[in-house]
Amino acid sequence: MSEKPLILLVDDEPDQCELHQATLQRAGYSVRATTSPKQALTQLDDVALVITDLQMDEMDGLALCERIHGASPDIPVIVLTGMGSVDAAVAALRAGAYDFLMKPVDPKLLTVAAARALERHQLRREVAVLRSTATLQSTAGLLGESPSMKKVHELVARIAPSAASVLVHGETGTGKELVARAIHDQSTRAAGPFIAINCAAVPPSLLESELFGHAKGSFTDAKQARQGLFVQASGGTLFLDEIGEMPLEMQVKLLRALQERTVRPVGSNEEVPFDARIVSATHQNLDASVTDGRFRQDLFYRINVVTIELPALRERGRDILVLAERFLRTFSERMGREPPTLPSNVAERLLSYTWPGNVRELENCIERAVSLARNTELTVDDLPERVRNYRSESFVVAADEPSEILPLDELERRYIERVVRLLNGNKSRAAQLLGLDRRTLYRRLERYGETASSNSSGGNALLSNGRTMHQGEA
Repeated sequence: MSEKPLILLVDDEPDQCELHQATLQRAGYSVRATTSPKQALTQLDDVALVITDLQMDEMDGLALCERIHGASPDIPVIVLTGMGSVDAAVAALRAGAYDFLMKPVDPKLLTVAAARALERHQLRREVAVLRSTATLQSTAGLLGESPSMKKVHELVARIAPSAASVLVHGETGTGKELVARAIHDQSTRAAGPFIAINCAAVPPSLLESELFGHAKGSFTDAKQARQGLFVQASGGTLFLDEIGEMPLEMQVKLLRALQERTVRPVGSNEEVPFDARIVSATHQNLDASVTDGRFRQDLFYRINVVTIELPALRERGRDILVLAERFLRTFSERMGREPPTLPSNVAERLLSYTWPGNVRELENCIERAVSLARNTELTVDDLPERVRNYRSESFVVAADEPSEILPLDELERRYIERVVRLLNGNKSRAAQLLGLDRRTLYRRLERYGETASSNSSGGNALLSNGRTMHQGEA
């Protein structure tokens, strides 16, 4: 098979065949041409796209399109015709055509249509492959074959057998607990307990008792002694999620526990030893929190022997489809039905959306889609409105001093502040356009001193031509 996508061109007029073949070859495609529709049906093995004329003596384009759609439904067909009627277009689409172009065909329009059809063809093939292999491409529930996820898999495998403390960093919803579970499952402690606690979800007044336990009568409702999670996790792993939210007073006690490998239950004078591996996680920039005095530096070094950076879903490319296929099967099984297929137009919407809520948002989206699906395949209408109507936008931002060489941090600061100004201070929208988690943007603006409002001078030349440029404009 040719390395380039192969296009089969069918037209019983040799001069038209040669004209379109030359156009497509100049665009970099491999093209096979034939003047016989019947011969075309025998040449579909390596073909990624068929472009056919509508009116041909041996067999018209609609009949050819129907035959191709029946034999190889994944091969898109573009129909060319000099008949400019709506009826002709509808007939072509009903026959299974991907697109319909009027003669004389503009060369640029032909190459654009071919590119779109080939992209759809590739997407269909990838979805089919992902459906059959998604269950194999995982590390303890961490699905994905993107380069960034391969690094996570490799690091988990390398660090799991050791006893080192691990800090997992990533945006909310990226699957930090799955990483912690993967470390536990691949460690020598796999037979022991895996216990997780969200430090941000427990009131500060109760967190110490949850972690360290309490003695009988230590407070009003303490009718009996209770082991804390550190002791309960002995022989296994304790996962401290959102450790960056832990109050400073509790950080001091946690540090002592990690250093001494003992805990003192609330209301008790006795030290109780524990043997649990500690895996922590946060969506915060703990380096900045240490600098700001919100997180203890000595505790940071204690929990951060190894750091695993978990990528945002928008950075993982086709992993979105791997996860979507897994969620399709999972929720379909729960509902006692066959999983609907994931057609290419739905896959395109999933890939183009930015997923600010990461894997958790995708899971919610697919659960909704499976619940609403009325057919054997999902439709765009089954997706949440925010996903199906999403349209990416971009800004062209002019530099104030194009000849000035700036440190990367300073360049980032200026760019972020300008985008916030352009959106009239709408930080949620700015975060979405910048591809950042909203809290991450807030923290960066905090670090910059929220100078966006005070540095409004020089903002008049921010947009090329003084307007927002939408995707697709030139």
